Order: sequence, then structure tokens, then C-alpha cells
Amino acid sequence: MGAKFTAPAGGETQAGQPSVRLLFSALMLVMLLSALDQTIVSTALPTIVGELGGLDKLSWVVTAYILASTIVVPLYGKFGDLFGRKIVLQTAIGLFLAGSALCGLAQNMTQLVLMRALQGLGGGGLLVVSMAAIADVVPPASRGRYQGLFGGVFGLATVLGPLIGGFIVQHTSWRWIFYINLPLGILALLVIGMVFSASNRRKRHQIDYLGAFYLSLTLLCIILFTSQGGTVLAWSNPQLWCILAFALVGVGGFIYEERIASEPIIPLSLFRDRSFLLCSLIGFIIGMSLFGSVTFLPLYLQVVKNATPTEAGLQLLPLMGGLLATSAASGRMISRTGRYRFFPIAGTLLAFAGMTLLTTITTHSPTWHLYLFTCLLGMGLGMVMQVLVLAVQNSVSPGLIGVATSGVTLFRSVGGSIGVALFGAVFTHILQSNLLRLLPEGTPLPRELNPVAVHHLPQAIRNDYLQAFGAAIHAAFTMAAGVIVLAFVLSWLLREAPLRGEAA
Repeated sequence: MGAKFTAPAGGETQAGQPSVRLLFSALMLVMLLSALDQTIVSTALPTIVGELGGLDKLSWVVTAYILASTIVVPLYGKFGDLFGRKIVLQTAIGLFLAGSALCGLAQNMTQLVLMRALQGLGGGGLLVVSMAAIADVVPPASRGRYQGLFGGVFGLATVLGPLIGGFIVQHTSWRWIFYINLPLGILALLVIGMVFSASNRRKRHQIDYLGAFYLSLTLLCIILFTSQGGTVLAWSNPQLWCILAFALVGVGGFIYEERIASEPIIPLSLFRDRSFLLCSLIGFIIGMSLFGSVTFLPLYLQVVKNATPTEAGLQLLPLMGGLLATSAASGRMISRTGRYRFFPIAGTLLAFAGMTLLTTITTHSPTWHLYLFTCLLGMGLGMVMQVLVLAVQNSVSPGLIGVATSGVTLFRSVGGSIGVALFGAVFTHILQSNLLRLLPEGTPLPRELNPVAVHHLPQAIRNDYLQAFGAAIHAAFTMAAGVIVLAFVLSWLLREAPLRGEAA
């Protein structure tokens, strides 16, 4: 184990004692900070772009954080074993807080994207080290309810993120969506410093740095290719295909390194496990759908529906509420029945229905249509996300549960990164094409995606602009619906195995 908690008087260390509760509260706060920063920025994007410019880099404000946090997830677990959970968690929080402060000070979009990446390097550690720390200090018989609460924190963050972001942007400055992390993070640091003590025991590991390099190269090049193709760079541009070539080199290097590494980041043998392979692919698609929709729905609400940032956040509550409700309900039903295969099948079908219905939304659609359709989408996603982790943990050997769980989480995060970039590229391309087609040449338009500026355009031009914007959003949703169909097909291939009755 990499760490332990400070026992209360008398040496009692059972789950539920004050020190465990205090430590767990701090870890939940840490996880809340990490999860919030994946969604809190979405409702602030139009305001940020309106002040800093750089519409072409809009999706990178979200992607940079998710990509950076994804890359470091496999490394933080082993760093915790080598150096102790406490010091690694404190370092991750320090990086996260430094990135948050610098994001708030950014003067242009390039600076903001780079600082979001720094923030993500810390944010990736907050999630994985917090979960490992609970496994260190809570016995297996009591661990399930603690891990379940962590899942609830993630769901709560997806509900609160857009709402808090919208409220802050409307009433103060978008910079406070980053500054708000500082007092909360410092509080978590103080509590962890008091109740989380380092252990002298360490597991000796060989850190697969070369595998991490190849993985980072692959992910970065894929994101660049999907986000810049057809928008920043023409499809005929040799530079774009050079980026793809580097991605293929990264894939080849990663596979080779994982075959010879003494402790690979993701053992290739896992991909011979049917459940792990299918759950990773389904999780990848779910990540694309979830983060893609959460990122672009606030844009639609603010630009097309003329919602304030706070209203845009509130109008996403049905999506997040549906996700949280079905995630909790499906977990309880699985515990009672021991059967889980039904939920990914039904969930992907429901998510497909919700996403397809979203493509029918127009500027004149009543708001309750949006609430209903996003709730269906959220309910579908909630029935899938936690079940995938359960299925994988139930199918692999106890010695591989940790790496298999992080592997599925990795694929979901990668899906989120690629989804935001890919949907962003499609959205930008369709919007620009439609504006060129609908508006006379030389028509003055806002240089950036500023909802206030859009609604101050002359009515005829504004109507054409909103029509072009709606078509671009619909194109992104149509692509997402098509991708979810693939997840639905893959979910039918899952095999149901009896759930293990004992802890690993």
C-alpha cells in the first residue's frame, strides 16, 4: 500500500470512524474538483471566445484538459506505489491549482488552452489517486458504498458544472470558474495533510515511460487530425496527413513497447478478453456522446435560444439528472438481480433515441422538447457508464482489476477528447459553409461566437445566421446518433457472467 490514514485514539481504523470520514470528505472534494472542470467550462465558452477571440480553438479549451488528464491516468497509479499516495496526491492537487490560477490569468485563447493542459496534468491524478487511496484505507467489505459515493460525486459534478459555470459567468467573470478551485483545493490539501499519513511500504515498479510517450503521441496526433481536418487545414494539405502518419507511428510504437515492457501501461493480453475489448469500445463511444453533447448544447441554448449562461446551465439539468438517476437505479437493480447485460443494450438504445430527437429541435421548438430529449439521452448514458466498469471487473482476474478498470476509464476519456474535437470540427465546417451559402458576400458578421453580438445583428442577417448555426449543431448531433448505433450493436455482443460473491 502506498499510504494509510491516521487512526483515531485507541487505534480503531474501521470504515466510518471520524478520521476515515474526514479523509473521505477531502477525497470527495478532490474528485469533485476534477470532475467539475470537465463540464463547468461549457456554458462559459461563448463568453470566453467573445472576450479572448480564437473561435477555431474553442473545442480545445475542453479537449486540452480531457486529453492531458487522460494521458497521465496510467502513470499516477504507479507513482503512488513508488512514492506514496499522499505526496503524489498533494503534487497532483498543486499542479491542478497552479493550472487553475494561470487559466484565470490567460490573456488569449492559446494561453488558456496551454494552461488547461497544465490543469489537466493535475486533474488526471486527482481522480485515480483518490480512488486508490480509498482502496488503501477501507476494507473490501465496506468499500462498495464508498466507491458508489464517488460515482455519485461524478454525477453531481456533471449536474452542477454547467449550472455553476453559467451562474459565475453571468454574475461575475468567466475567470472565476477557475479561481473558485483555489480555496476548495487548499482546504482539501490541509485536510489530507492532517489525516493522511505516508506509509514506509512501497511496491517496486518499472514505470513504462516509453509506452506513455507513444500513447501521448498517438492521442495528440489523433486529436489534431480530427479537429483541424477540413477546418484549420484542408484535407489535401500534406501537413494534415503527416500528423496522421505520426499517429500511426505512435500506435505501432505503443503496441511494440507494451509487448516488451516488464510492466506495460495497458497489457495487450487484456484485449483478448471479450468483455474488456467490448466495454472499452462502448465506453469510447459513450465518452464521445456525453462530452460532445455537454460541450455544444450550451452554445445552442445561448446563441439560438438566447438563453443567459445561467439559464443554459439550468436547461442542462434534465440531461444530468437523467444520467444520475438511471446510474443509481441500474446499480441497485444489478445488486438485487445479479444481471447486467440488459442495461448497456437498453441504455444505448435510449441514448440513440434521445440524440436522434435532438436533431429535430429548431429555433421555434418549445423548451420542454429540449428537456425531454436531453433527459432521454442522459438516462440512456447513465444505464451504460457504471455497468461497463462492473462487467470488466467481473470478467478479469483479481490481479488485473486495477489496470482493467483504468483501461476502460482511459478509453472513455479518450472518446471524450476525440468527440469534442471531432464534433467541433464538423460544427465549425458546417457553420462556415452555410454562412457562405446563405449570406451575400461581404456581409458583416461578428468575428467570434458571441451570443450578444449575434442577437444585435440586423434581423434578416440574424435569421440566416441562426439557421446556419442550427444546421451545424444538428450535423454534430446526427453524427453522434450514428456513432451510438455502433455502441448499441456492440452491446449485444456482451456476455453475461455470474457476479462474483467475494471481493477481489
